[in-house]
Amino acid sequence: MGDLQRKVNDIEGVGAKRAEELARLGIHSIGDLLAHYPYRYDDYRLSKPAEAVHEEKATFRGVLYGEVSNRWYGKNKSRLTGRLEVEGVFIQVIWFNQAFLKTKLIPGKPIVVSGKWDAHRLQLTADRTMISPDEQEQQVGRLEPVYSVTEGLSVSWLRKTIYRAFVQFGKAIEEILPHELLKEYRLMPRSKAMYLLHFPKGKEEGRQARRRMVYEELFLYELKLLWHRRRQKQEEQGIVRSFDREKLQSFIDQLPFPLTIAQERVVQEILTDFSSHERMNRLLQGDVGSGKTVVAAICLYANYLAGFQGAMMVPTEILAEQHFRSLEPLLGAVGVRLISLTGRMTAKEKREALGQAQMGLADVVVGTHALIQDGVEFRSLGFVITDEQHRFGVKQRSLLREKGEAPDVLYMTATPIPRTLAISAYGDMDVSTIDELPAGRLPVETYWVKSGVWERVVEFIRKQCVSGRQAYVICPLIEESEKMDLANAYSVFESITQELAPIRVGLLHGKMPSGEKDEVMKSFEANEVQVLISTTVVEVGVNVPNASVMVIYDADRFGLAQLHQLRGRVGRGGGAATCILVADPRSETGVERMRVMTETTDGFEIARRDLELRGPGDYFGVKQSGIPDFKIADLITDFKVLEVARADATRLLNQEAFYEAPAYTWLRGYLDRFEKNQANFD
Repeated sequence: MGDLQRKVNDIEGVGAKRAEELARLGIHSIGDLLAHYPYRYDDYRLSKPAEAVHEEKATFRGVLYGEVSNRWYGKNKSRLTGRLEVEGVFIQVIWFNQAFLKTKLIPGKPIVVSGKWDAHRLQLTADRTMISPDEQEQQVGRLEPVYSVTEGLSVSWLRKTIYRAFVQFGKAIEEILPHELLKEYRLMPRSKAMYLLHFPKGKEEGRQARRRMVYEELFLYELKLLWHRRRQKQEEQGIVRSFDREKLQSFIDQLPFPLTIAQERVVQEILTDFSSHERMNRLLQGDVGSGKTVVAAICLYANYLAGFQGAMMVPTEILAEQHFRSLEPLLGAVGVRLISLTGRMTAKEKREALGQAQMGLADVVVGTHALIQDGVEFRSLGFVITDEQHRFGVKQRSLLREKGEAPDVLYMTATPIPRTLAISAYGDMDVSTIDELPAGRLPVETYWVKSGVWERVVEFIRKQCVSGRQAYVICPLIEESEKMDLANAYSVFESITQELAPIRVGLLHGKMPSGEKDEVMKSFEANEVQVLISTTVVEVGVNVPNASVMVIYDADRFGLAQLHQLRGRVGRGGGAATCILVADPRSETGVERMRVMTETTDGFEIARRDLELRGPGDYFGVKQSGIPDFKIADLITDFKVLEVARADATRLLNQEAFYEAPAYTWLRGYLDRFEKNQANFD
């Protein structure tokens, strides 16, 4: 495949200027150009008026009947109108702003026109007209590829250049998939598939070509993902722990509530990793309120019993404080020494905390990204937990892992991840799932109302507060904005304070000093403040069991995952809880979000719908998550192919022949090149 690595300048007709323009599309080599696939096709296969689909593209061959008329209107705007006889049916053809065609459109002459078809009026709005027999011969009956281009490049030039590249270098395209996979799935050869993706003769050819290349792309991705995971486990020996299982069971038995079956299963999965020679790299996902913190406490205690330190990193100081207050009574009661480490600590407090971690006087350290800063050292770090891990970049997560001698790593998230993304973004991890809620936890009743009934919402909040409960009111903005007409926390705080008097109302947002935020949260937790007006700073980790109402203003401006997280702040103390979505959505996506939130409280179903609405790139952010930007595969529509490709890659890596047989030479070389350059993977 050496020829495919040559620069695009080697293609006939591509000079230095064109090469620069192609480079802006990420096309540097001939192979890059051949893999720049079209995103759609213009269909120039002939139709009959009776069979053409209303308001879709249609192509007709016919004879012009009579002269075409031209009418000018506005400034330099024209409308040509003519009649075309197509297989005995007369249709009207309209050409906008193509007055130059008038002299070429000769009555009685056969032409081909293509454009949007109006079946009710028997009218075609033409965007392409083929007059010469040569042009008709070349184009009619084809699916013409349409490509993404950049300034300076036209689709037609790119199309011709790709065709020339195939003529010159198409023979250099080697087969890379094992013969047994080609035979099992009846996949066409690679060179043929790549060509037909650009120049299919029909839809079925194009479909089969795409099927082949989607499988190849996902298979190669899964192969390197699994290879990376295998090599990591071979090279990074984990800590084999032995601990007093009776003490651990006694700790579990003394918890204030019994574990769910799902929690027991997940704990055993993690403890099995603790006893293994292989280093743990596990993702723990569970819906809001499913009890991940208790699982973390049990595993931190097991790690402590084995004689090692533990660390938990969270994205915000509020969440760090919340976790510390949740873990301290559980672990402190059995002799575990907990400390916190956050950015707002004084220099003296930080020095003391750092000294305790370094000398081993602290058994568990809970903190923010301050944990990964220079100067933070541990005496014997054996277990690392990263909570709400998608809030951290890939590099940040790895920095904490490097603070010890190959500590086991557990990533936790309350944002359920669709299986599609778990396989692709976290394929190098083991995945544990808590898929049930604790006994007695009732689903939160969710309602969508328009802003016109705001007074009724305020009255509902009043009744809940009078009965002794508390409420959150979430706003998308902190202050008033000239650019966005959305509810802001300051304005809502002022109005609700007056409307609910004498009920006490508090205000919380991200720009407040840390000490002030803590004071507001403590007042809310102590029920000294009954209603908390806030931004999404309370999205994760905040635990006020007495709160029974969550009101989200301009709810259509939030993503589904974020709405679900916010809803999870209420109903945590048992009893009924209500979430009210106040929204006047202006888009179908906004309406769909409201519909989904009122239909289900299942976080995994919401995550799946969120993925469909937003796409994989926006679900976490490609740069943060490590989700690849596939050239042709789509993680939503091609999910079944992804699962098959993963199973095939696993089977292949488990075969001894893979490491010796000539048939796999290219794939072994591919993995070797990947090992030498993992910059886009770690």
